[in-house]
Amino acid sequence: MNFSAGYLKRASTDQLQDIFNKYASEEVDGVKYMRAGDFIQRFLGFIPDKDFNEESVKLLGGIVDTSKDGLISFPEFQAFEGLLCVPDALYKTAFQLFDTNGNGMVSFDEFVEVVRKTTLHQRMPFNFDGNFIKLYFGKDKKRLISYSEFSQFLHDFHEVYAMEAFRKSDKDGSGFISAMDFQDIMVSIKSHLLTKDVKANLVAAASGGSGGHRVSFPYFMAFNSLLNNMELIKRIYLNATNGNRNQEVTKEEFLHSAQMMSQITPLEVDILFVLCHLLHQTSRIVYSDLQSIAPEQYFKQITNRLAEIKAVSSPEERGAVTQVLESAYRFTLGSIAGAVGATAVYPIDLVKTRMQNQRSGSFVGELMYRNSIDCFKKVIRHEGVTGLYRGLVPQLMGVAPEKAIKLTVNDLVRDKFTDKKGNIPLWGEILSGGCAGGSQVIFTNPLEIVKIRLQVAGEIANSTRLSAWSVVRELGFFGLYKGSKACFLRDIPFSAIYFPAYAHVKAKLADENGYNHPLTLLLAGAIAGIPAASLVTPADVIKTRLQVVARQGQTTYNGVIDAFGKIMKEEGPRAFWKGSVARVCRSSPQFGVTLLTYEILQRLFYVDFGGTRPAGSELNVPAVGIADEVKSTNPDHVGGYQVALPIFQGIESKFGLCLPKFRTGYIPVKPSS
Repeated sequence: MNFSAGYLKRASTDQLQDIFNKYASEEVDGVKYMRAGDFIQRFLGFIPDKDFNEESVKLLGGIVDTSKDGLISFPEFQAFEGLLCVPDALYKTAFQLFDTNGNGMVSFDEFVEVVRKTTLHQRMPFNFDGNFIKLYFGKDKKRLISYSEFSQFLHDFHEVYAMEAFRKSDKDGSGFISAMDFQDIMVSIKSHLLTKDVKANLVAAASGGSGGHRVSFPYFMAFNSLLNNMELIKRIYLNATNGNRNQEVTKEEFLHSAQMMSQITPLEVDILFVLCHLLHQTSRIVYSDLQSIAPEQYFKQITNRLAEIKAVSSPEERGAVTQVLESAYRFTLGSIAGAVGATAVYPIDLVKTRMQNQRSGSFVGELMYRNSIDCFKKVIRHEGVTGLYRGLVPQLMGVAPEKAIKLTVNDLVRDKFTDKKGNIPLWGEILSGGCAGGSQVIFTNPLEIVKIRLQVAGEIANSTRLSAWSVVRELGFFGLYKGSKACFLRDIPFSAIYFPAYAHVKAKLADENGYNHPLTLLLAGAIAGIPAASLVTPADVIKTRLQVVARQGQTTYNGVIDAFGKIMKEEGPRAFWKGSVARVCRSSPQFGVTLLTYEILQRLFYVDFGGTRPAGSELNVPAVGIADEVKSTNPDHVGGYQVALPIFQGIESKFGLCLPKFRTGYIPVKPSS
């Protein structure tokens, strides 16, 4: 199980002081203090304030009350906020729970004091006189355990606890327990390692899922070892698939990968495939299967968001109105992202267009530009820096519908070919991209032809300054779609190459938890743009020639085939690759910036419509929902306190150290639905 809090930004002293004063209910000699209830119940909201267990509140409050005087001072409150920002915050917090006298060490008596109050010990008492305890605390149980030793002790404690429970259930010493005893032990002691689906299939999983009624000790140990090592299991899977999270893996392939990199046993692999078969009725596994089995995560790393809205509580609630709103949401973010990307590389696009429009062959006149760099210099010299942005306005006007339609259609078609496990075949990705590219032409062709004519207008000295509106009036409605066939020939293969390439490169660059850092998003978009932009350059050259007004003495073209024949005859095959370098230098970073902006905007302005989202956009470890349950909604949880609730929940979900939240004998009544 992964945990990291080191990236959290510390809150300011003034900010913490104001929050502390808000919740502090005690005042001694003019100095304010928090009591345990102020911190645990009012500030954290971890234990209900009605019919609560006073001992549990006091014990948990002692985590922050390092002086152990029953009062939490502001320095203690501030110090704990800093502790929550360190990478091993969970272990340190658990250590402070057991260090009840505050001397920086844990004694046997302190350990017993806490464990005896847990619900786990009340259900299944632990033997405090066993050899395991003596190995850590000494034969006379007088040895004190430091923080580093205690972290290992906690790790081993549950394994020994489970083995003791097995021995108690194996009354005749046969080395076997019943399937029901197996279920009882796992639910009582290892509940924090069980997902809802695994918990429901424990009896079926007993004896290898064959329907037997007994579980051997080796099987019991292997089952627990598997659940403890699910993060390693995921790495073995990714090693077998070279990082592909959608590739199916057989048991033989998984075993081969396991032998290469770990000590995972064949019995553990057998159990893994049994669980996958019980959960998803398949003899092969993909990454999503492992996430279904993985332990519930006690902590979901926080993605800072400017807005967060949950439009539906579940995907099943998605209606027509919700889907329309989702399209409008994507349209808005896509238009902003497209505008940012287009503006960033527009000067390169202008150079590319002028290089592609430059004729060579039999017509009169010398070449205006020797190469792309020469073109760039001459534009600045004769037209100024603003000359590099001729035609930008119509380009930005076209970006909104282009990116919105392209992203929406690509996602829509991908959804049609994506199975329940989130897998999509390569041909489905290519077809989705092709449909996205074709759909955008109806919007982009008119604006592209206006942009191109404005871009090349500056080539003629003392020419009348064109405006976008004058070009539109001259062309008319049908003229705005001149060169559309070439536009189709360019945009369909471009998107068919780009979107699958982007998805696969992005997955390769993701970290072990599938998360993409903004830099990897930018790099993935740029890499995917290289083959997509370069391979469709011939179609882009033909489109440019068809859409630009031929000057006196230049060849005119009557369609795609005519343009292809004349360019080949007059200028040779190399003419079809004119501006290819400039095109790659423009398209590659443009789409990198566009996709980066689009996904970052989705992270900052998060709206959950119940549909698909860009993979790798959440900074979190794979989870099954517990993180959302413990996520704080209190605006006073700033700095390290953003993870205080997940940390306290982690003490229970990772270590199984659940303290009773209600009074003894009190049974909380669930509200009627």
